[in-house]
Amino acid sequence: MTNSFFIAPIVEGHGEVQAVPILLKRLAAEANPEARLQLNPALRVKAASFVNDNDYFERYLELAARKARPWANSCVLILLDCEDACPAELGPKLLQKASTTRPDVTMFVLLAYREYETWFLSAARSLRGVCGLPADLEPPDDSESIRNAKGWLSVRMRLPYNETDHQPRLTAAFAFQEAATVDSFARALQKLRLFFNPTSQ
Repeated sequence: MTNSFFIAPIVEGHGEVQAVPILLKRLAAEANPEARLQLNPALRVKAASFVNDNDYFERYLELAARKARPWANSCVLILLDCEDACPAELGPKLLQKASTTRPDVTMFVLLAYREYETWFLSAARSLRGVCGLPADLEPPDDSESIRNAKGWLSVRMRLPYNETDHQPRLTAAFAFQEAATVDSFARALQKLRLFFNPTSQ
């Protein structure tokens, strides 16, 4: 089995452009210590247009697919916030659409419910003292019920939450095991672990 992997990510936020490569490198190192991961710079899209406008969707998907196609063990990774939409419904629809558009490229669709930052809330204990968060930080009872995860973090920080500054730093620190209590992160973790180490299951 080759240990070289290539991912072309598609994301929606400025923070994710910086944070998702950190997330993927951490996951690769955990799943397969011998993994050599190369990443295309993340393409940033407008989520509403990407989900609802076919021309817009195909344009950005093609840009990512062209980067991934020449590589073995490569994929296009679509990571979006799904807000109030159900990840179990929207995710398969986007995956089918992407796979139909470019059936020659492996596709992954990862949807954070409700926001990427929701994963931080579920892993709050592992983020104590990071980015000015309090040393006694506790997760909310149901992190997925919080409609403004950024706001939840902001009021607990010394300075207001800043996506481009804090999201990469929190991504580097949060505990996967704690975040996996949220279904959307547990699914993402399972998919990517299997991608980086197909023999693990």
